[in-house]
Amino acid sequence: MQTLQQRLAKNTYSDTLFFMSFAKVWSAETHLLAPHLISVETDIAPGLHSFSVVGLPDKAVEESRDRVSAAIKNSGFKSPKQKNQKVTVSLAPADLKKEGPAFDLPMALAYLKAVGAIRFETEKRLFLGELSLDGALRSVAGVLPLVEEARRRGFTEVFVPQENAREAALVRGITVFAAQTLSAVIAHLIPKDLPGDGEDAPFVKKRAIKPTPETPIPDEPPEAQIDFSDIKGQETAKRGLEIAAAGGHNILLWGPPGTGKTMLAKAFAGILPPLSFQEMLEVTGIHSVAGKIRDTLIAHPPVRSPHHTASYVSITGGGAIPKPGEATLAHRGVLFLDEFPEFDRRVIDTLREPLEERMISVSRARGSAHFPAHFILIAAMNPCPCGNKGVKGKSCVCAPNAAERYRRKISGPVIDRIDLAIEVSAVEHGKLSEEARDGSLSREVRARVLAARARQAERFAKAKLSVKTNADTPAKHIAKLIPLDEKTKGMLNSNARRLDLSARSYHRVMKLARTIADLAERERVSEDDILEALRYRPKQVLNQ
Repeated sequence: MQTLQQRLAKNTYSDTLFFMSFAKVWSAETHLLAPHLISVETDIAPGLHSFSVVGLPDKAVEESRDRVSAAIKNSGFKSPKQKNQKVTVSLAPADLKKEGPAFDLPMALAYLKAVGAIRFETEKRLFLGELSLDGALRSVAGVLPLVEEARRRGFTEVFVPQENAREAALVRGITVFAAQTLSAVIAHLIPKDLPGDGEDAPFVKKRAIKPTPETPIPDEPPEAQIDFSDIKGQETAKRGLEIAAAGGHNILLWGPPGTGKTMLAKAFAGILPPLSFQEMLEVTGIHSVAGKIRDTLIAHPPVRSPHHTASYVSITGGGAIPKPGEATLAHRGVLFLDEFPEFDRRVIDTLREPLEERMISVSRARGSAHFPAHFILIAAMNPCPCGNKGVKGKSCVCAPNAAERYRRKISGPVIDRIDLAIEVSAVEHGKLSEEARDGSLSREVRARVLAARARQAERFAKAKLSVKTNADTPAKHIAKLIPLDEKTKGMLNSNARRLDLSARSYHRVMKLARTIADLAERERVSEDDILEALRYRPKQVLNQ
Protein backbone atom coordinates (compact mmCIF):
# COMPACT_ATOMS: atom_id res chain seq x y z
CA MET A 1 0.00 0.00 0.00
CA GLN A 2 1.29 3.43 -0.93
CA THR A 3 2.11 5.82 1.83
CA LEU A 4 0.64 9.30 2.02
CA GLN A 5 3.94 10.81 0.86
CA GLN A 6 4.05 8.48 -2.16
CA ARG A 7 0.53 9.44 -3.16
CA LEU A 8 1.36 13.10 -2.78
CA ALA A 9 4.44 12.63 -4.99
CA LYS A 10 2.18 11.17 -7.67
CA ASN A 11 -0.35 13.95 -7.13
CA THR A 12 -2.94 11.36 -6.15
CA TYR A 13 -5.91 12.87 -4.27
CA SER A 14 -4.21 16.21 -4.64
CA ASP A 15 -7.55 17.95 -4.24
CA THR A 16 -8.00 16.60 -0.72
CA LEU A 17 -4.51 15.89 0.63
CA PHE A 18 -1.64 18.33 0.60
CA PHE A 19 1.48 19.12 2.56
CA MET A 20 2.13 22.61 3.84
CA SER A 21 4.37 22.08 7.00
CA PHE A 22 2.83 25.13 8.72
CA ALA A 23 -0.67 25.88 9.98
CA LYS A 24 -2.37 28.42 12.25
CA VAL A 25 -5.59 27.92 14.15
CA TRP A 26 -7.33 30.39 16.51
CA SER A 27 -8.17 29.78 20.14
CA ALA A 28 -8.59 31.92 23.27
CA GLU A 29 -8.09 32.03 27.03
CA THR A 30 -8.96 34.20 30.01
CA HIS A 31 -6.17 35.79 32.02
CA LEU A 32 -7.10 37.71 35.18
CA LEU A 33 -10.75 37.57 33.99
CA ALA A 34 -9.83 39.30 30.71
CA PRO A 35 -10.34 37.29 27.46
CA HIS A 36 -7.45 37.06 24.98
CA LEU A 37 -7.30 35.61 21.48
CA ILE A 38 -4.50 33.07 21.05
CA SER A 39 -3.07 31.93 17.72
CA VAL A 40 -1.99 28.28 17.77
CA GLU A 41 0.81 28.01 15.20
CA THR A 42 2.29 24.64 14.27
CA ASP A 43 5.46 24.05 12.25
CA ILE A 44 6.69 20.68 10.97
CA ALA A 45 10.40 20.23 10.21
CA PRO A 46 12.44 17.13 9.26
CA GLY A 47 14.60 15.51 11.93
CA LEU A 48 14.40 13.24 14.93
CA HIS A 49 11.05 13.24 16.66
CA SER A 50 10.36 16.07 19.07
CA PHE A 51 7.18 17.86 20.16
CA SER A 52 7.61 21.20 21.87
CA VAL A 53 5.13 23.83 22.99
CA VAL A 54 6.37 27.40 23.37
CA GLY A 55 4.68 30.61 24.50
CA LEU A 56 4.75 30.48 28.34
CA PRO A 57 2.69 27.28 28.74
CA ASP A 58 1.78 26.03 32.21
CA LYS A 59 1.95 22.37 33.21
CA ALA A 60 -1.52 21.58 31.83
CA VAL A 61 -0.58 23.02 28.44
CA GLU A 62 2.76 21.22 28.34
CA GLU A 63 1.03 17.92 29.05
CA SER A 64 -1.24 18.51 26.08
CA ARG A 65 1.50 17.03 23.87
CA ASP A 66 0.66 13.54 25.12
CA ARG A 67 -3.10 14.10 25.10
CA VAL A 68 -3.05 15.48 21.56
CA SER A 69 -0.80 12.71 20.25
CA ALA A 70 -3.00 9.97 21.72
CA ALA A 71 -6.22 11.64 20.56
CA ILE A 72 -4.89 11.94 16.99
CA LYS A 73 -3.82 8.27 16.95
CA ASN A 74 -7.14 7.04 18.38
CA SER A 75 -9.04 9.12 15.82
CA GLY A 76 -7.44 7.07 13.02
CA PHE A 77 -4.60 9.41 12.01
CA LYS A 78 -0.90 8.72 12.38
CA SER A 79 0.37 9.98 15.70
CA PRO A 80 3.11 12.65 15.81
CA LYS A 81 5.14 10.20 17.93
CA GLN A 82 5.16 7.69 15.05
CA LYS A 83 7.00 10.06 12.71
CA ASN A 84 10.55 11.37 12.56
CA GLN A 85 9.72 15.04 12.54
CA LYS A 86 10.20 18.07 14.69
CA VAL A 87 6.87 19.53 15.80
CA THR A 88 6.86 23.05 17.22
CA VAL A 89 3.66 24.58 18.54
CA SER A 90 3.72 28.28 19.33
CA LEU A 91 0.98 29.93 21.40
CA ALA A 92 0.99 33.64 20.64
CA PRO A 93 1.28 36.23 22.06
CA ALA A 94 4.34 34.68 23.66
CA ASP A 95 4.44 37.02 26.69
CA LEU A 96 1.02 35.94 28.00
CA LYS A 97 0.87 33.00 30.40
CA LYS A 98 -1.10 30.10 28.88
CA GLU A 99 -3.18 28.06 31.31
CA GLY A 100 -5.52 25.09 31.11
CA PRO A 101 -6.35 22.34 28.61
CA ALA A 102 -8.56 24.40 26.25
CA PHE A 103 -5.79 24.46 23.60
CA ASP A 104 -5.91 20.68 23.00
CA LEU A 105 -8.46 20.84 20.17
CA PRO A 106 -6.82 23.68 18.22
CA MET A 107 -3.38 22.08 18.64
CA ALA A 108 -4.62 18.78 17.21
CA LEU A 109 -6.30 20.49 14.26
CA ALA A 110 -3.27 22.69 13.56
CA TYR A 111 -0.98 19.65 13.55
CA LEU A 112 -3.23 17.66 11.18
CA LYS A 113 -3.47 20.65 8.86
CA ALA A 114 0.30 21.24 8.94
CA VAL A 115 1.15 17.64 7.98
CA GLY A 116 -1.43 17.70 5.18
CA ALA A 117 -3.78 15.11 6.64
CA ILE A 118 -6.75 17.50 6.43
CA ARG A 119 -7.47 20.92 5.05
CA PHE A 120 -10.00 23.53 6.10
CA GLU A 121 -10.45 27.26 6.36
CA THR A 122 -9.22 28.69 9.65
CA GLU A 123 -10.10 32.37 9.42
CA LYS A 124 -13.02 33.59 11.52
CA ARG A 125 -13.15 30.24 13.32
CA LEU A 126 -12.33 29.73 17.01
CA PHE A 127 -11.66 26.36 18.65
CA LEU A 128 -11.88 25.45 22.36
CA GLY A 129 -11.78 22.09 24.07
CA GLU A 130 -9.83 19.55 26.08
CA LEU A 131 -9.10 16.17 24.48
CA SER A 132 -9.24 12.83 26.20
CA LEU A 133 -6.88 10.09 25.06
CA ASP A 134 -9.58 8.46 22.91
CA GLY A 135 -10.34 11.71 21.06
CA ALA A 136 -13.43 12.71 23.02
CA LEU A 137 -13.92 16.38 23.84
CA ARG A 138 -14.17 17.47 27.45
CA SER A 139 -15.64 20.69 28.76
CA VAL A 140 -13.49 23.67 29.74
CA ALA A 141 -14.07 26.64 32.04
CA GLY A 142 -14.62 30.24 31.00
CA VAL A 143 -16.22 29.60 27.61
CA LEU A 144 -18.77 32.43 27.77
CA PRO A 145 -16.37 35.42 27.90
CA LEU A 146 -14.18 33.79 25.23
CA VAL A 147 -17.09 33.38 22.82
CA GLU A 148 -18.21 36.95 23.55
CA GLU A 149 -14.70 38.21 22.77
CA ALA A 150 -14.62 36.15 19.55
CA ARG A 151 -17.90 37.70 18.44
CA ARG A 152 -16.61 41.17 19.26
CA ARG A 153 -13.43 40.53 17.22
CA GLY A 154 -15.37 39.52 14.13
CA PHE A 155 -15.29 35.70 14.33
CA THR A 156 -18.31 33.97 12.83
CA GLU A 157 -17.96 30.39 14.13
CA VAL A 158 -16.82 28.82 17.37
CA PHE A 159 -16.31 25.10 18.08
CA VAL A 160 -16.74 23.88 21.66
CA PRO A 161 -17.30 20.60 23.54
CA GLN A 162 -20.90 19.41 23.76
CA GLU A 163 -21.04 20.18 27.49
CA ASN A 164 -20.23 23.85 26.83
CA ALA A 165 -22.81 24.25 24.05
CA ARG A 166 -25.58 25.98 26.03
CA GLU A 167 -23.13 28.33 27.69
CA ALA A 168 -21.53 29.33 24.38
CA ALA A 169 -24.95 29.76 22.76
CA LEU A 170 -25.81 32.47 25.27
CA VAL A 171 -23.86 34.85 23.01
CA ARG A 172 -25.84 36.26 20.11
CA GLY A 173 -24.33 36.99 16.71
CA ILE A 174 -21.98 34.01 16.37
CA THR A 175 -22.60 30.42 15.22
CA VAL A 176 -21.81 27.78 17.84
CA PHE A 177 -20.90 24.23 16.81
CA ALA A 178 -20.74 21.66 19.60
CA ALA A 179 -19.05 18.29 19.14
CA GLN A 180 -18.35 15.24 21.24
CA THR A 181 -15.16 14.07 19.50
CA LEU A 182 -12.19 15.30 17.50
CA SER A 183 -13.38 13.13 14.60
CA ALA A 184 -16.73 14.93 14.52
CA VAL A 185 -15.00 18.31 14.27
CA ILE A 186 -12.78 17.04 11.43
CA ALA A 187 -15.76 15.55 9.57
CA HIS A 188 -17.46 18.96 9.71
CA LEU A 189 -14.43 21.00 8.66
CA ILE A 190 -13.19 19.04 5.61
CA PRO A 191 -14.58 20.31 2.27
CA LYS A 192 -15.40 16.76 1.03
CA ASP A 193 -14.98 13.11 2.00
CA LEU A 194 -11.39 12.25 2.94
CA PRO A 195 -10.44 9.04 1.06
CA GLY A 196 -7.71 7.97 3.50
CA ASP A 197 -4.72 5.75 2.84
CA GLY A 198 -5.01 3.30 5.71
CA GLU A 199 -1.78 4.44 7.37
CA ASP A 200 -1.53 8.19 7.74
CA ALA A 201 -5.21 9.05 7.52
CA PRO A 202 -8.52 7.16 7.81
CA PHE A 203 -11.51 7.41 5.54
CA VAL A 204 -13.58 10.33 6.83
CA LYS A 205 -17.07 11.03 5.51
CA LYS A 206 -18.01 14.70 5.51
CA ARG A 207 -20.71 15.22 8.09
CA ALA A 208 -21.86 18.70 9.07
CA ILE A 209 -22.60 19.58 12.69
CA LYS A 210 -25.89 21.36 13.28
CA PRO A 211 -25.51 24.81 14.84
CA THR A 212 -26.49 25.03 18.49
CA PRO A 213 -29.72 27.03 18.93
CA GLU A 214 -29.52 30.17 21.05
CA THR A 215 -29.93 29.48 24.74
CA PRO A 216 -33.11 31.18 25.98
CA ILE A 217 -32.78 33.93 28.56
CA PRO A 218 -34.88 33.40 31.70
CA ASP A 219 -37.27 36.29 32.25
CA GLU A 220 -38.92 35.26 35.49
CA PRO A 221 -37.04 35.57 38.78
CA PRO A 222 -36.39 32.28 40.56
CA GLU A 223 -38.78 31.50 43.38
CA ALA A 224 -37.17 32.69 46.59
CA GLN A 225 -36.68 30.14 49.34
CA ILE A 226 -37.89 32.71 51.85
CA ASP A 227 -40.55 35.30 51.05
CA PHE A 228 -40.72 38.61 52.89
CA SER A 229 -44.17 37.59 54.11
CA ASP A 230 -42.64 34.53 55.82
CA ILE A 231 -40.80 36.82 58.24
CA LYS A 232 -43.13 37.88 61.05
CA GLY A 233 -42.59 41.23 62.68
CA GLN A 234 -39.26 42.99 61.98
CA GLU A 235 -40.98 45.76 60.05
CA THR A 236 -38.06 48.15 60.59
CA ALA A 237 -35.59 45.61 59.23
CA LYS A 238 -37.79 44.90 56.20
CA ARG A 239 -38.10 48.62 55.57
CA GLY A 240 -34.31 48.95 55.70
CA LEU A 241 -33.81 46.10 53.25
CA GLU A 242 -36.32 47.64 50.85
CA ILE A 243 -34.39 50.92 50.94
CA ALA A 244 -31.09 49.07 50.48
CA ALA A 245 -32.43 47.21 47.43
CA ALA A 246 -33.92 50.34 45.89
CA GLY A 247 -30.73 52.42 46.16
CA GLY A 248 -27.96 49.79 46.23
CA HIS A 249 -26.99 50.65 49.81
CA ASN A 250 -24.96 48.57 52.26
CA ILE A 251 -26.76 47.41 55.39
CA LEU A 252 -25.84 45.99 58.81
CA LEU A 253 -28.32 43.87 60.79
CA TRP A 254 -27.54 43.40 64.47
CA GLY A 255 -29.33 41.66 67.28
CA PRO A 256 -29.40 38.49 69.39
CA PRO A 257 -29.41 35.00 67.84
CA GLY A 258 -32.72 33.65 66.55
CA THR A 259 -34.31 36.99 65.67
CA GLY A 260 -34.34 36.42 61.92
CA LYS A 261 -31.20 38.19 60.64
CA THR A 262 -30.23 35.31 58.35
CA MET A 263 -33.82 34.90 57.12
CA LEU A 264 -33.98 38.59 56.26
CA ALA A 265 -30.71 38.38 54.32
CA LYS A 266 -31.89 35.32 52.38
CA ALA A 267 -35.20 37.00 51.52
CA PHE A 268 -33.34 40.06 50.23
CA ALA A 269 -32.48 38.44 46.89
CA GLY A 270 -36.19 38.09 46.10
CA ILE A 271 -36.75 41.87 45.99
CA LEU A 272 -33.77 42.81 43.80
CA PRO A 273 -34.30 43.84 40.16
CA PRO A 274 -33.08 41.43 37.46
CA LEU A 275 -29.78 42.01 35.69
CA SER A 276 -29.56 43.67 32.29
CA PHE A 277 -28.40 41.45 29.43
CA GLN A 278 -24.87 42.87 29.50
CA GLU A 279 -24.75 42.39 33.26
CA MET A 280 -25.92 38.79 32.76
CA LEU A 281 -23.02 38.11 30.41
CA GLU A 282 -20.58 39.87 32.74
CA VAL A 283 -21.66 37.97 35.86
CA THR A 284 -22.03 34.61 34.11
CA GLY A 285 -18.59 35.06 32.56
CA ILE A 286 -17.00 35.61 35.98
CA HIS A 287 -18.65 32.50 37.40
CA SER A 288 -17.74 30.50 34.30
CA VAL A 289 -14.06 31.43 34.57
CA ALA A 290 -14.14 30.49 38.24
CA GLY A 291 -15.64 27.09 37.35
CA LYS A 292 -18.77 27.80 39.41
CA ILE A 293 -21.36 27.45 36.66
CA ARG A 294 -21.87 26.04 33.16
CA ASP A 295 -24.57 26.23 30.50
CA THR A 296 -26.81 28.48 32.58
CA LEU A 297 -27.15 32.23 32.26
CA ILE A 298 -27.17 34.06 35.59
CA ALA A 299 -30.13 36.35 35.00
CA HIS A 300 -30.57 37.58 38.55
CA PRO A 301 -28.17 39.06 41.10
CA PRO A 302 -25.91 36.42 42.63
CA VAL A 303 -25.82 35.95 46.41
CA ARG A 304 -22.58 34.82 48.06
CA SER A 305 -22.46 33.96 51.75
CA PRO A 306 -18.99 32.70 52.75
CA HIS A 307 -18.44 31.28 56.24
CA HIS A 308 -16.69 33.49 58.77
CA THR A 309 -13.75 31.04 58.81
CA ALA A 310 -13.07 31.74 55.10
CA SER A 311 -9.51 32.81 54.39
CA TYR A 312 -8.43 36.26 53.32
CA VAL A 313 -7.54 35.05 49.81
CA SER A 314 -10.84 33.20 49.33
CA ILE A 315 -12.77 36.42 50.01
CA THR A 316 -10.63 39.00 48.23
CA GLY A 317 -8.98 36.82 45.59
CA GLY A 318 -5.29 36.18 45.06
CA GLY A 319 -2.83 33.35 44.66
CA ALA A 320 0.47 33.15 42.74
CA ILE A 321 -1.57 33.82 39.62
CA PRO A 322 -4.41 36.00 40.99
CA LYS A 323 -7.86 34.42 40.92
CA PRO A 324 -11.17 36.08 41.87
CA GLY A 325 -12.60 35.56 45.34
CA GLU A 326 -16.07 35.73 46.89
CA ALA A 327 -16.22 39.52 46.64
CA THR A 328 -15.88 39.27 42.85
CA LEU A 329 -18.29 36.34 42.60
CA ALA A 330 -20.82 38.64 44.31
CA HIS A 331 -20.37 41.26 41.56
CA ARG A 332 -23.73 42.86 40.62
CA GLY A 333 -25.31 40.98 43.50
CA VAL A 334 -25.11 40.52 47.26
CA LEU A 335 -22.27 39.64 49.61
CA PHE A 336 -23.77 38.36 52.87
CA LEU A 337 -21.33 38.16 55.77
CA ASP A 338 -22.97 36.50 58.77
CA GLU A 339 -21.23 36.81 62.14
CA PHE A 340 -19.46 39.83 60.69
CA PRO A 341 -17.02 40.55 63.58
CA GLU A 342 -15.90 36.89 63.54
CA PHE A 343 -14.24 37.34 60.16
CA ASP A 344 -10.51 37.92 60.07
CA ARG A 345 -9.71 41.58 60.70
CA ARG A 346 -7.81 41.72 57.38
CA VAL A 347 -10.90 40.49 55.52
CA ILE A 348 -13.10 43.18 57.07
CA ASP A 349 -10.62 45.99 56.38
CA THR A 350 -10.09 44.81 52.80
CA LEU A 351 -13.74 45.59 52.11
CA ARG A 352 -12.92 49.30 52.23
CA GLU A 353 -11.79 49.34 48.60
CA PRO A 354 -14.67 47.46 46.94
CA LEU A 355 -17.27 49.32 49.04
CA GLU A 356 -15.90 52.60 47.74
CA GLU A 357 -14.25 51.89 44.38
CA ARG A 358 -16.34 48.84 43.39
CA MET A 359 -13.27 46.74 42.61
CA ILE A 360 -10.50 44.79 44.29
CA SER A 361 -6.86 45.26 43.34
CA VAL A 362 -4.58 42.28 43.90
CA SER A 363 -0.83 42.65 43.42
CA ARG A 364 1.56 39.72 43.37
CA ALA A 365 5.12 39.15 42.19
CA ARG A 366 3.80 37.41 39.05
CA GLY A 367 1.20 40.00 38.19
CA SER A 368 -1.48 42.41 39.29
CA ALA A 369 -5.20 42.19 38.76
CA HIS A 370 -8.21 44.46 39.14
CA PHE A 371 -11.29 42.36 39.80
CA PRO A 372 -14.79 43.89 39.64
CA ALA A 373 -16.57 43.83 43.01
CA HIS A 374 -19.74 45.93 42.72
CA PHE A 375 -22.03 44.36 45.34
CA ILE A 376 -24.47 45.23 48.10
CA LEU A 377 -23.03 44.25 51.47
CA ILE A 378 -25.35 42.70 54.04
CA ALA A 379 -23.55 42.17 57.33
CA ALA A 380 -25.11 40.50 60.38
CA MET A 381 -23.77 40.46 63.92
CA ASN A 382 -24.73 39.77 67.53
CA PRO A 383 -24.57 42.47 70.24
CA CYS A 384 -21.74 40.54 71.94
CA PRO A 385 -19.85 37.24 71.50
CA CYS A 386 -22.43 35.23 73.47
CA GLY A 387 -25.32 37.13 71.86
CA ASN A 388 -27.29 37.79 75.07
CA LYS A 389 -26.31 41.37 75.90
CA GLY A 390 -29.46 43.42 76.39
CA VAL A 391 -31.79 40.45 75.76
CA LYS A 392 -34.75 40.34 78.14
CA GLY A 393 -34.70 37.29 80.36
CA LYS A 394 -31.11 36.33 79.50
CA SER A 395 -27.78 37.28 80.99
CA CYS A 396 -24.58 38.05 79.15
CA VAL A 397 -21.74 35.69 80.12
CA CYS A 398 -19.02 37.57 78.23
CA ALA A 399 -15.98 38.91 80.03
CA PRO A 400 -15.95 42.60 80.97
CA ASN A 401 -15.50 44.86 77.94
CA ALA A 402 -15.88 41.83 75.62
CA ALA A 403 -18.87 43.36 73.87
CA GLU A 404 -16.93 46.56 73.25
CA ARG A 405 -13.93 44.68 71.84
CA TYR A 406 -16.32 42.60 69.72
CA ARG A 407 -17.86 45.69 68.11
CA ARG A 408 -14.51 47.40 67.70
CA LYS A 409 -13.34 44.63 65.39
CA ILE A 410 -15.26 46.57 62.73
CA SER A 411 -13.04 49.55 61.98
CA GLY A 412 -14.32 53.09 61.65
CA PRO A 413 -13.62 53.35 57.88
CA VAL A 414 -15.72 50.21 57.28
CA ILE A 415 -18.56 51.53 59.47
CA ASP A 416 -18.42 54.77 57.50
CA ARG A 417 -19.14 52.83 54.30
CA ILE A 418 -22.29 51.18 55.68
CA ASP A 419 -25.45 53.19 54.98
CA LEU A 420 -27.96 51.48 57.26
CA ALA A 421 -27.53 49.78 60.64
CA ILE A 422 -30.74 48.26 61.96
CA GLU A 423 -31.43 46.49 65.21
CA VAL A 424 -33.27 43.18 64.83
CA SER A 425 -34.98 42.52 68.15
CA ALA A 426 -36.74 39.42 69.38
CA VAL A 427 -40.31 39.09 68.10
CA GLU A 428 -43.23 38.58 70.45
CA HIS A 429 -44.49 35.02 70.20
CA GLY A 430 -48.02 36.17 69.43
CA LYS A 431 -46.84 37.80 66.17
CA LEU A 432 -45.30 34.58 64.85
CA SER A 433 -48.71 33.17 63.93
CA GLU A 434 -50.14 36.37 62.38
CA GLU A 435 -51.21 36.52 58.75
CA ALA A 436 -49.04 38.36 56.25
CA ARG A 437 -49.76 42.08 55.92
CA ASP A 438 -50.80 43.72 52.66
CA GLY A 439 -47.81 44.77 50.61
CA SER A 440 -45.41 42.44 52.45
CA LEU A 441 -45.00 39.82 49.74
CA SER A 442 -41.61 39.81 48.03
CA ARG A 443 -43.15 40.45 44.60
CA GLU A 444 -44.97 43.52 45.98
CA VAL A 445 -41.80 44.87 47.58
CA ARG A 446 -39.88 44.16 44.35
CA ALA A 447 -42.45 46.18 42.40
CA ARG A 448 -41.79 49.20 44.63
CA VAL A 449 -38.03 48.69 44.27
CA LEU A 450 -38.31 48.53 40.48
CA ALA A 451 -40.34 51.74 40.42
CA ALA A 452 -37.68 53.50 42.53
CA ARG A 453 -34.89 52.19 40.29
CA ALA A 454 -36.77 53.49 37.22
CA ARG A 455 -36.89 57.00 38.72
CA GLN A 456 -33.16 56.82 39.42
CA ALA A 457 -32.43 55.65 35.88
CA GLU A 458 -34.39 58.55 34.42
CA ARG A 459 -32.56 61.04 36.63
CA PHE A 460 -29.12 59.66 35.78
CA ALA A 461 -29.96 59.56 32.08
CA LYS A 462 -30.83 63.28 32.14
CA ALA A 463 -27.48 63.97 33.86
CA LYS A 464 -25.69 61.72 31.30
CA LEU A 465 -24.20 59.49 34.02
CA SER A 466 -23.59 55.76 33.62
CA VAL A 467 -24.41 54.89 37.25
CA LYS A 468 -27.64 53.06 38.08
CA THR A 469 -28.29 53.54 41.80
CA ASN A 470 -28.25 56.41 44.27
CA ALA A 471 -25.47 54.72 46.25
CA ASP A 472 -23.12 55.19 43.28
CA THR A 473 -23.85 58.88 42.72
CA PRO A 474 -20.47 60.62 42.22
CA ALA A 475 -19.63 63.13 44.95
CA LYS A 476 -19.29 66.02 42.48
CA HIS A 477 -22.84 65.46 41.21
CA ILE A 478 -24.57 65.10 44.59
CA ALA A 479 -25.47 68.78 44.99
CA LYS A 480 -27.02 68.85 41.51
CA LEU A 481 -28.84 65.51 41.65
CA ILE A 482 -29.94 65.77 45.30
CA PRO A 483 -30.90 69.44 45.77
CA LEU A 484 -32.08 70.50 49.24
CA ASP A 485 -34.06 73.58 50.18
CA GLU A 486 -32.55 75.90 52.77
CA LYS A 487 -34.63 74.58 55.68
CA THR A 488 -33.80 70.93 54.92
CA LYS A 489 -30.14 71.75 54.37
CA GLY A 490 -29.95 73.62 57.67
CA MET A 491 -31.52 70.70 59.53
CA LEU A 492 -29.06 68.25 57.92
CA ASN A 493 -26.06 70.44 58.76
CA SER A 494 -27.08 70.87 62.40
CA ASN A 495 -27.52 67.11 62.84
CA ALA A 496 -24.26 66.43 61.04
CA ARG A 497 -22.41 68.65 63.52
CA ARG A 498 -24.21 67.05 66.47
CA LEU A 499 -23.42 63.53 65.30
CA ASP A 500 -19.91 64.47 64.11
CA LEU A 501 -20.47 62.98 60.65
CA SER A 502 -17.54 62.67 58.30
CA ALA A 503 -17.76 64.07 54.77
CA ARG A 504 -18.33 60.53 53.46
CA SER A 505 -21.13 59.91 55.99
CA TYR A 506 -22.69 63.28 55.16
CA HIS A 507 -22.92 62.40 51.48
CA ARG A 508 -24.16 58.90 52.24
CA VAL A 509 -26.99 60.34 54.31
CA MET A 510 -28.00 62.48 51.33
CA LYS A 511 -27.91 59.50 48.98
CA LEU A 512 -29.94 57.40 51.39
CA ALA A 513 -32.51 60.17 51.80
CA ARG A 514 -32.77 60.41 48.01
CA THR A 515 -33.64 56.70 47.87
CA ILE A 516 -36.25 57.12 50.60
CA ALA A 517 -37.81 59.95 48.59
CA ASP A 518 -37.76 57.79 45.42
CA LEU A 519 -39.68 55.05 47.21
CA ALA A 520 -42.22 57.63 48.30
CA GLU A 521 -42.44 59.01 44.73
CA ARG A 522 -41.27 62.48 45.80
CA GLU A 523 -39.36 64.73 43.43
CA ARG A 524 -37.39 66.47 46.20
CA VAL A 525 -35.86 65.22 49.41
CA SER A 526 -37.79 66.33 52.48
CA GLU A 527 -36.81 66.81 56.12
CA ASP A 528 -38.53 63.54 57.01
CA ASP A 529 -36.36 61.72 54.45
CA ILE A 530 -33.21 63.20 56.01
CA LEU A 531 -34.34 62.33 59.55
CA GLU A 532 -35.11 58.74 58.58
CA ALA A 533 -31.72 58.41 56.89
CA LEU A 534 -29.98 59.79 59.99
CA ARG A 535 -31.70 57.21 62.20
CA TYR A 536 -29.99 54.46 60.25
CA ARG A 537 -26.41 55.73 60.71
CA PRO A 538 -24.22 52.84 61.94
CA LYS A 539 -22.31 54.88 64.54
CA GLN A 540 -25.49 55.63 66.42
CA VAL A 541 -26.25 51.92 66.65
CA LEU A 542 -22.81 50.50 67.30
CA ASN A 543 -21.98 53.05 69.99
CA GLN A 544 -24.91 52.00 72.17
